[in-house]
Amino acid sequence: MINTWGVAAVRALKRPTAPVTCALIAVCCVVFVLSPLSGLNPSYGTGDRLIAAQQAYFERWGVVPVELLSGKPRAALTPLTALFVHGSWLHLLGNMLFLYVFGVMVEERMGHLQYALFAVCCGCLALFGYAVAHAGSGQTLVGASGAISAVLGAFLHLFPKARVTSLFPFLFFLPLRFPAWVVLPFWVALQWVAAGQQRQGPGVAYLAHLVGFSLGFVYAWVCCRRGTRVKASGPATEGDSQP
Repeated sequence: MINTWGVAAVRALKRPTAPVTCALIAVCCVVFVLSPLSGLNPSYGTGDRLIAAQQAYFERWGVVPVELLSGKPRAALTPLTALFVHGSWLHLLGNMLFLYVFGVMVEERMGHLQYALFAVCCGCLALFGYAVAHAGSGQTLVGASGAISAVLGAFLHLFPKARVTSLFPFLFFLPLRFPAWVVLPFWVALQWVAAGQQRQGPGVAYLAHLVGFSLGFVYAWVCCRRGTRVKASGPATEGDSQP
């Protein structure tokens, strides 16, 4: 899941229409609101009943590595369903805002159908890759951050000179502007360090970030041409966590 380390604004030529990105955001939001995780659906009850419903929801729709790799038919589709499940409001809103800012530009460059297949397939592969690396884990993995990380990887290749304004906690949240080729590799380095320190099962799935980012960058490098320099702006934030 995408680790929160700052807030970014990307300089873009324009904010083009992006039906696939908007559809992905809409589906994730609707799924979350209707689920027991939002706390807005009274049919799931409250207290212990709600907690039990949430746990069952994660187990049904999220990726459980040990079950996925056991070959159970029901688990085979969970890398797809888990992309649309988020554990909290912060998890959802952070992911969706970041997907919008970077996804709109990548979708415009790739085209709608290609972008849709790219995001979904890379997201599934990122979750599967994490499951392989944690084959014995019985903890649940959810969230769209594998797909979003792939979008970031593609963005780095397609728009390396796009200006990204970031707020870094260790610099007292001083806003600094850097090109994408500086900011995004720095983010990857943070994920790499965090993944190396992670010994147990899922908390934040740093390895899924790395797999997704790598897939996205390689795909864009092989299949897409770089874009022109971008000039208009839009805000983004990062945040992805796992229950």
